[in-house]
Amino acid sequence: MNVSEQILQILKNVGVTQIWGVTGDALNTFTDALRDDDDMKWIAVRHEENGAFAAGAEAQMTDNLAVCAGTVGPGTLHLINGLYNAKKERVPVLAISGQVARVNMGTNYFQEVGLTKIFDDVCAYQAIIRSAEEAPRVVLKAIQIALEQRAVVRVEIPVDIAVEEAKGAHFEHPVFRGNAVLVPSEKDINKIANAINEAEKITILAGAGCRNSREEVLALSEKLKAPIVHTFRSSDVIHNDDKNVVGLTGLIGNPSAYHAVMKPDLLLMLGTDFPYSNFLPDDVKIIQVDKRIENIGNRVKVDIGVQGDCLATLEKLEAKILPKKNSEFLDNLVENFKKWKQHKLESSSLKMDEEPLHPQLFMNVINKKASDDACFTVDVGESAIWVAHHLSFRGKRRLLGSFNHGSMAVGFPAAMGIQSVNPGRQVWAIVGDGAFGMCMNDFITAVRYNWPVKILVYNNSQLGFVKIEMEEAGYAMADEALGLQNPNFAEYAKLCGGNGIRVEHAADIEKAIEMAIASPKPFIIDAVTNPGELSLPPNITLEEAWGFGKSKVKEILLSVQGDKNQKNNLMDEIKGFFHNSK
Repeated sequence: MNVSEQILQILKNVGVTQIWGVTGDALNTFTDALRDDDDMKWIAVRHEENGAFAAGAEAQMTDNLAVCAGTVGPGTLHLINGLYNAKKERVPVLAISGQVARVNMGTNYFQEVGLTKIFDDVCAYQAIIRSAEEAPRVVLKAIQIALEQRAVVRVEIPVDIAVEEAKGAHFEHPVFRGNAVLVPSEKDINKIANAINEAEKITILAGAGCRNSREEVLALSEKLKAPIVHTFRSSDVIHNDDKNVVGLTGLIGNPSAYHAVMKPDLLLMLGTDFPYSNFLPDDVKIIQVDKRIENIGNRVKVDIGVQGDCLATLEKLEAKILPKKNSEFLDNLVENFKKWKQHKLESSSLKMDEEPLHPQLFMNVINKKASDDACFTVDVGESAIWVAHHLSFRGKRRLLGSFNHGSMAVGFPAAMGIQSVNPGRQVWAIVGDGAFGMCMNDFITAVRYNWPVKILVYNNSQLGFVKIEMEEAGYAMADEALGLQNPNFAEYAKLCGGNGIRVEHAADIEKAIEMAIASPKPFIIDAVTNPGELSLPPNITLEEAWGFGKSKVKEILLSVQGDKNQKNNLMDEIKGFFHNSK
């Protein structure tokens, strides 16, 4: 047994079944060792970043270690963006880095890179294996840290050590996973209970940290007559169809959730590090409960901060809080949220068949047709708006994305990561044309491994969300920077050996989605949509209104002067405005 084979055996012992990467140099010994291995396989992606994104999604779905690999300098550097996403999503991922032989290290050898400095911010632990004897010790330490801290770790192996005879077996041991629960003190529980009992209007802001306490959050809301607001990341924890839920706040949120957060007597933040301080109140009493104490007071001034697991906290709190009788605050918000949802439903009806198509129409049909345990991945940008506004996470549906890192091009590779460990589950990637263009080379990887992911590509030939940001800042639309020249994505899918359909008419949407669901192959829906579709935030500041107004004046002047791109942009926006006003 050589060192590479020894490392692979250690990984198999903790339940790792696959490695995402591009082989070469120091990694060739790993792929050789896997040649006849039935318990672990090498997933050969076309770009290491896609492999890292996929590994992060795999870890999130399995709650176990996932592994990606890059060889020597350039290959490992390609991993870094996907690993940053794994870090921000707090999932356990091990990156294996190849390195030049020890005799060449420190000589500026071909492809040699000082990886430790570069990965210092993303990794909770890094180690360079400098002898065969220390290999098992280092790898086990990395795995332990990744699993217990839910973190990214990296192990670097020089090519000459990878082929050496394995040693250090006396260091090998089982990897232990802790089951400790962080329970707040009685003093902290009493502080929370007293504050809740004294308040009249209470709002709950529930984050992804409530995943194991969903029913307790709903019960607390009912007892306190408190509206529940969720973050985008916790959309599959607290659903928009649940009782007392008033939706999502933030830039892509809705007015009911915004007012619920900004206007109570007491805001109870549970398991969330919601980053947008401008959507948090500065004159409301706030309680924050989080396992990670560094999150408490990180975004807004907090009056009572408690370190603890949300489930353990709510279980201890339940007996100490008094039920509320007045539900006026809750009832008004819930009623307004129902109206908002009805408006969104009407605006996404297939009767709204103007062309280019409104992007909402596709999400409305997917919401109806997708299975109740479907997994959805979403990219940053406008695609996130349509998911947030038109997709219900009823049943056992899941949502994954780059919610904290905010990277483009996460949606499709994350869908591959999910499908690879859930072969019978329906998996959808909801992506924009800009994001998909960054990672579409690995569509052929999905074909190779027979992963029937369904990909909805919003094809509006534009970086749509960047356009919104640009106009909000007062700039005129810059087509040379925002415009995209796209292929026919459906034909591309077929060329790769998958399947797909291009949709330009509302009458074809249902059929396209049914085809995608039924397809045993990876499937792309090339959705040709209106680039001028507008989606306004739940609260518009004077500064934002002024910036948007300046941009429109500039665009009108450029249009009058003969700029056809500006004229087409304004016409598309007018179509979108009147559609959303109906």
